[in-house]
Amino acid sequence: MTTATSLILIAVGAILAFAVSFQLAGISIQTVGAILIIVGGIGLGFSLLTLAGYAPWGAGRGGAAQPATNVAPPATAVPPTNVVPPTNVV
Repeated sequence: MTTATSLILIAVGAILAFAVSFQLAGISIQTVGAILIIVGGIGLGFSLLTLAGYAPWGAGRGGAAQPATNVAPPATAVPPTNVVPPTNVV
């Protein structure tokens, strides 16, 4: 269930629960509206948890791969030379 579907279920449920005064024999429209609001809320929670895996801060939990920042220099790099200051300076 996507985020949009969940929001539509919540909106339709709210309309049925709070704005409709029509009555059917054996069916409570307000109860159907409350059920749609609850199902839409659960679906919205699941969809937001699913989308949280694609967030940049969720990369360690299986989200989008990030480039490595701590990379060792290549083996062909020239090692730095140690420069020793002269000790007999007059």
